[in-house]
Amino acid sequence: MIEAKVVLTRPLSNLRQFVARTGGGHQFLVDDQDGATGPKPIELVAAGLAGCTAFDVISILRKKRMYVTDYEVVLEADQAPHPPAVFEKVRLHHVVTGVELEPKAVEDAIRLSEEKYCSAGAMIRKTAQFETTFEIREVGVEEDSRVAHGAVG
Repeated sequence: MIEAKVVLTRPLSNLRQFVARTGGGHQFLVDDQDGATGPKPIELVAAGLAGCTAFDVISILRKKRMYVTDYEVVLEADQAPHPPAVFEKVRLHHVVTGVELEPKAVEDAIRLSEEKYCSAGAMIRKTAQFETTFEIREVGVEEDSRVAHGAVG
């Protein structure tokens, strides 16, 4: 079971700032653009989707023994113009950097995340069209000091 709790920080003011606490014991501020002390709730949804697919993809690539030296997921989402301003279109761009990466392995990892594993994506797909792209940035063995000095192997 996933748990979360939000508590209004200043009940007697007009601010909409909350302390969010997760079931795992983490806490952070959630705010709006006026307060600007933490992310807006919809930004957490976007970050959750990016994180969900990133966890899947890196796990799959590691199982395939791909040597990834850096990885990021960049997400942009368009919202509906009227409440409940759901995501209508989501663009995900995966940037995978590593040594001798196989494009097919990267493509398969992303596809598996989207079609099978990412629960956040499965929920958001109910309202949004997804556009996914990726790029591979090769790093030569001589460029990665961990490989060149025998630290990885």
